[in-house]
Amino acid sequence: MLTALPLTIIPFLLYNLAVFSGLDAGAGLSGEMFAVNMLSGARWAMSFGDGLILIGLVLLFAEILKSTRPGSASLINHMLSMLVFVAYLVEFLLVVQAATQIFFLLMIITLIDVIGGFTISIRTAGRDVSIGL
Repeated sequence: MLTALPLTIIPFLLYNLAVFSGLDAGAGLSGEMFAVNMLSGARWAMSFGDGLILIGLVLLFAEILKSTRPGSASLINHMLSMLVFVAYLVEFLLVVQAATQIFFLLMIITLIDVIGGFTISIRTAGRDVSIGL
């Protein structure tokens, strides 16, 4: 039953933890996670917000893979993914701290999970139907 839980809730929880933990909201998301000195001499840095988007994209890939499995767990996963998207949307519209580009991109990743999951499930279910004579 744990496989039915949508993984896109993880960036949602991490974002809320970073923003509502009592720290400065700007420093919580734009704080540097790590930096790498490139061969060109430039310094490439990744912020916590960029890391959240990266985590969201990796989890989107895992969700798309999960949607190819037939069964009731996949259907429950799609319904829960829709609820996670609704939570993203409500928070984006009503909470001041969620009106950022990072949160918007995480919300779009979740929307792609919902649309892609339903589309893939419908396509694979159509192939599983066999008509016997």
